[in-house]
Amino acid sequence: MKAVLLDFHGTLAQVEEPRDWVLAAAAACGVQLDRVRATALADRLLTAGRAGGPLPARVPPRLAELWADRDLYPYAHRGAYTGLAATVEAGIDGLAEALYERVLVPEGWVPYPDTAPTLAALRGAGVRVAVVSNIGFDLRPIFDAWGLTDLVGAFVLSYEVGRCKPDPAIFWRACGMLGVDPEEALMVGDTPADAGAVNAGCAALVLPAADPGRPNGLGTILDLTHP
Repeated sequence: MKAVLLDFHGTLAQVEEPRDWVLAAAAACGVQLDRVRATALADRLLTAGRAGGPLPARVPPRLAELWADRDLYPYAHRGAYTGLAATVEAGIDGLAEALYERVLVPEGWVPYPDTAPTLAALRGAGVRVAVVSNIGFDLRPIFDAWGLTDLVGAFVLSYEVGRCKPDPAIFWRACGMLGVDPEEALMVGDTPADAGAVNAGCAALVLPAADPGRPNGLGTILDLTHP
């Protein structure tokens, strides 16, 4: 393998714990919640739908178009998730926007323990790396804050390239940006959409789900790229 294509959410990082997410967003609105209320509110917001979290139990018809386009346009991503959060009555002015802002900043994410060491090892071995993500906002500032940008050869983000995984075109774009053939690339992710890379000619590895801060097996790709 000459290149590794890496998913972001669920592969390189996970969103912060739900209660911490709600506490931080409420504090940004000038409200200090107790932990019991924050936990209860987080449960309701997760059911409604959280960026980086589980899919919503129901998407209101008025948000259906934004939801469908959420990974293609920043306005749709923001509109869909703030709209879903607004369906939960929290009694805190501005909370829906504050909750969304957490997904845009490094503090709202927790990189997996193997992320930095694995990226560094791939760079040291001469393996090219691209981050390939279905997402509606720029990940580069997050990687900048973590000091990892120099370890990534290309960011292939759905809203920038106009294609979403599992569309083969997004994987082909990533390979083109790295200067490798699809047969020379391994896609690593955590969903069936990531496994769709096989239809583009790449190999694929699907990692198990892991909570924030817990190992998710990312380091095993070093054995696959250098057997």
